[in-house]
Amino acid sequence: MAVLAQLIDDVVVNKFTLDDEPLTIGRHPDNRVQIDDGAVSGRHAVISRKPNPDFPQYAEVVLEDLGSTNGTRVNGEKITGKVTLSNGDVVRIGWNDFKLMDPKERNLGSTVHMLQD
Repeated sequence: MAVLAQLIDDVVVNKFTLDDEPLTIGRHPDNRVQIDDGAVSGRHAVISRKPNPDFPQYAEVVLEDLGSTNGTRVNGEKITGKVTLSNGDVVRIGWNDFKLMDPKERNLGSTVHMLQD
């Protein structure tokens, strides 16, 4: 099962299981991951698992910034909208780092063959 690990100085301090329920992240207490950080919006981001459209037996982990004030970064790059995460990706929300750990991830992109006319 995929896990979102909260890191401090590259040490895992919390783990959040990614299951069928979306993992909401933000300052507000009704989030599954509540972060007490002024740089984090009340409802900052959400991470969900959904079936891969081409291979429904595999799940994709999707991160969406919910219009936060300070934005969300993946591997140092600011994102807009939804992005698909891969095993080992680091998500930064405010001053907080999270790493996706998904030992069962299948890198389906590497199996794609491009055919040219």
